[in-house]
Amino acid sequence: MKGKRILSILIVLILLLVPITGVFASENYTTLKFSSKGNEVSRLQQKLQNYGYYTISIDGIYGKVTEKAVINFQKDNKLIIDGIAGKQTQTALYGKTTTVSRGTSSSRSSVKSYSDADLLWLARIIEAEASGEPYNGKVAVGNVILNRVNSKEFPNTIYGVIFEYYGSIPQFSPVAEGTIYNTPSKESINAAKDALNGARPVGNSTYFFNPAKAAGTWIVKNKTYVTKIGGHSFYA
Repeated sequence: MKGKRILSILIVLILLLVPITGVFASENYTTLKFSSKGNEVSRLQQKLQNYGYYTISIDGIYGKVTEKAVINFQKDNKLIIDGIAGKQTQTALYGKTTTVSRGTSSSRSSVKSYSDADLLWLARIIEAEASGEPYNGKVAVGNVILNRVNSKEFPNTIYGVIFEYYGSIPQFSPVAEGTIYNTPSKESINAAKDALNGARPVGNSTYFFNPAKAAGTWIVKNKTYVTKIGGHSFYA
């Protein structure tokens, strides 16, 4: 009788522990913190960079800059602020619940809804201006276009910004060349989606040019340098 009672207790304990074990088994993330290194850190930096929190080169090293970027992300998304990319932070960063709020940082903005036409034209200008650029450079071009849309100095639609003229000269050379009508690649479409969903790798930049192809004299003299991605230099 006593043996049966012990067996019953053991069965109950096993049944109770199974769900708990399942929870731990379902964890597929690695906690990242200061001094962590490797591909997971690079992935974290890339995602933070897409949202404008991380602005230097991706090196796979969780140093002070990465830690600060995580802290800023945690602040904006009302997470526990500890500078550690644990389950909660990574879920918010990689998941659909991520919000990018307009705060004190110039590199983040609120996510807005957009139409199919907005996506098409943004993807087209990205393809025309940055088809040979790295992915983050494509997102950066979309970032610039949307910054202009949100600025009082430019038209307030994506189409209007792309087809704006100064006198008889279009703001963007692909309009004059006709390449604005080329079919965008899947990567350009994805970059447009990321930009429309709040990714801001070049912050408040409203100008960019390729120093190897143009002097950009007016921009250099009148605007503030932000960063360079691929062949393009960005200015705000």
